[in-house]
Amino acid sequence: MVVGLPAKILAQIKAAQVVGVLRADSLESAVQATLAAVAGGLRIIELTFTTPNVTQALEVLSSQLPADVLLGAGTVLNLEQAKAALKAGAHFLVSPYLSKEVLAFSLEQQVLYLPGVVTPTEMMQAHQLGATALKLFPAESSGGVAYLKDILAPLPHLQIMVTGGIQPSQTQAYLEAGAVAVGLGSNFFPKAAMATQDWQAVQSATQAALVQCGVHHA
Repeated sequence: MVVGLPAKILAQIKAAQVVGVLRADSLESAVQATLAAVAGGLRIIELTFTTPNVTQALEVLSSQLPADVLLGAGTVLNLEQAKAALKAGAHFLVSPYLSKEVLAFSLEQQVLYLPGVVTPTEMMQAHQLGATALKLFPAESSGGVAYLKDILAPLPHLQIMVTGGIQPSQTQAYLEAGAVAVGLGSNFFPKAAMATQDWQAVQSATQAALVQCGVHHA
C-alpha cells in the first residue's frame, strides 16, 4: 500500500497541472499506454476501473514508473474497489460521484480522494465530510470555465480538479479560473492509437497535448 498524505499528493497534482485519464480495453494496453504517456512527459495518470484487470495494471506500473509519477485509480464506485486500488499501488482515488463510504475510508487511510460533484450543494457536502479536493465532472457540459468561476466566487476555499470534455487549449483558462488541475483523456490517448496499439503515437500525442496545455515537462 502506498502511503502519501493527501496534501502532499495534491501538491504534486497541482504542480503537474494536468492529469491523464486512461480508459484502456486490456491490461496490456493500460500498461503500455501509460508508459508511452510518461515517456511523452505526463506525470499524473488516472487508470479507471472500466479498464479490465486495472488493479493488475496498477501493480505492474507501480513497480516500473519513476518516483515522480503518480498513479490514480479512477471510476472508483465502492469500498471494495478503493481497497483493491490502494493495495495495488494507487496514490489517489477518484470517483464520478460522491461515495460517502470511500470518503470515510480515504480519511481513515490518509489517502487523497476526489469525489465527483457538480452542484454547490454536492461540493459543500463533500467538503464538510472531509474531502480535501473535489472533481467537477462533467466540467464542460456543466458550464465550463464560466461555471467554475461562478462556483469559486462564493466558495474560494474549495480545491477543484475539472474533467470531462475539456480540450488541451482550454487548460490555462480553467487553471486561471481557479482549477487545481485539469483532467484530459483522448488527447493523451487517441482512440486510433489505442485501437492499433501504436504506443509511439500515444507518446507523440501526449507531447503535443502538453504543449497545447501550456504545460512543459522534461
